[in-house]
Amino acid sequence: MIKYLAHNEINKRSWDECVKASVNGRLYAYAWYLDIVCDHWEGLVLDDYRAVFPLPYRKKFGLNYIYQPVFTQQLGLFSKVPISPQLLEDFLNQIPSKYKYVNLNLNQHNRPKYLKSKPEKRRNIEMDLLDEYGHLKEKYSVNLKRNLKKAEKSKLTIFENLKPDAVIQLFKANKGKTLKPFSEDDYVRLIRLVYKAIQQGNAEVWGVYTSENNLCAGGIFLQSHKRITFLFSGANDEAKQLAALPYMLDAFIEAHAGRELVFDFEGSNNEQLARFYLGFGSKPISYYQIKWIRASFFFKPVIQAYLLTR
Repeated sequence: MIKYLAHNEINKRSWDECVKASVNGRLYAYAWYLDIVCDHWEGLVLDDYRAVFPLPYRKKFGLNYIYQPVFTQQLGLFSKVPISPQLLEDFLNQIPSKYKYVNLNLNQHNRPKYLKSKPEKRRNIEMDLLDEYGHLKEKYSVNLKRNLKKAEKSKLTIFENLKPDAVIQLFKANKGKTLKPFSEDDYVRLIRLVYKAIQQGNAEVWGVYTSENNLCAGGIFLQSHKRITFLFSGANDEAKQLAALPYMLDAFIEAHAGRELVFDFEGSNNEQLARFYLGFGSKPISYYQIKWIRASFFFKPVIQAYLLTR
């Protein structure tokens, strides 16, 4: 039986035990992770936590809606038992009717078949690290190998215990200055998230320094369920000239090669970024984004006007 539970009704220990034992577990779905990245969240639970489905939500103009929280690429159904399209459909049908708008990324093991509205296919990029480093590097693109040679000549230095604050500030001072993809509240959440993950042994923060000992690139990596996720990075103009970011990723891959791990680049639908990630010999993996509005014909335009555009 699938039950809807408000946040204060969720047994977070049982929830996390389910996520940990799930056939498709991800760090994003742990209760402690959701507590940091979500404004609010509730959940759907099968029986005695045999499967869970987080429902991150917000309220705007009196309307409740489900959204994809920052720093969570994939959510959806996580289960100790095999996930069939019917089981997924059963969970989706149990999303409370009070949520008038749903916009959520399912995970790659959730394959919807019976939805009324067609889900949108999204792209993730991953590589298997089980092989030894030499064999992995053979699959690198010509352009990536050229950039790594350039980086080696630049005498860059890798530091493996950087503070996450330094990576975030590097991003804010460069790419974040023009694109502004994150709010100040998002950055606060990220700091809390990474320090919590470090405390639990789920995170590594790496930095790249120039020959003049200046930080030019950095990355935040999360590990869980035999998966390493490249969550966040920062780089300046000098890093681009010196190929510091590919240098750091190559060094990270070398340090973790030969282990039963998947390296998750966490993207991307951006073609230029996808080409860069695919240059490491990685492969595209698809997952689905679901969107629907639960309202009468007359109220749909109201929701679109007041909830989706403001």
